[in-house]
Amino acid sequence: MDHVEIAGELVRDRFPEARAAFLAGSVLTHRRTPTSDLDIVVLLTGPPAPFRESLVHEGWPVELFVQTEADWRLFAERETADRKSPLLAMCADGMLLIDADGLGAVLQAESRERLAAGPPPVSATELEDRRYALTDTLDDLRGCTDLLEQAYLLADLLQRASELALLAGGHWLGGGKWLSRRLAAADPGLHRRLTAGAAAAMSQRADGTGHFTEAVKEVLELAGGPLWAGYSRR
Repeated sequence: MDHVEIAGELVRDRFPEARAAFLAGSVLTHRRTPTSDLDIVVLLTGPPAPFRESLVHEGWPVELFVQTEADWRLFAERETADRKSPLLAMCADGMLLIDADGLGAVLQAESRERLAAGPPPVSATELEDRRYALTDTLDDLRGCTDLLEQAYLLADLLQRASELALLAGGHWLGGGKWLSRRLAAADPGLHRRLTAGAAAAMSQRADGTGHFTEAVKEVLELAGGPLWAGYSRR
């Protein structure tokens, strides 16, 4: 059986009373790898939901996200406030395995609408805080001569710069590989300059740190420029 059939069989056997179920994640795309898992969102009417579980089924690693409709809405609101959207993305882009009473179609449509509307706008205070932190860390990199410390500073700067670029542009954030994918979708050129610069700096190639620094400065300009002197918080 293929991954879709295996996911459907698992849901039907373990959750025969499920109102809806979605199969989501890289396994449905060209990004699928030998380590891709089956991300499955299951909607129940009540207990044992909510819970999350990792397991192996028919040789496939599986991540179960089991919720009631009320749980789903609570989690979606929390994610939206954090400007990260894994649950909304799973339901918007996922494949409906089961839709017993129409709830699956409703949540999928709602997820797509909410993702398209974008995250809450970033406040001026948060934007300044992030500009300051990025400026300060960039200064640390410029003065750093310890190669081991440089590696940590580069990783920190790559994450901070990527998040600031997304926030300044009104885009959703992401974690890990999803941070990369969000920025690549929002601004492919900037994503390429940041990641190529970071990779060059990490490998200590000639002027790699210089190229990365320029890409980070580009992000700062997008968000209002560097900020250090004059920054104050009570």
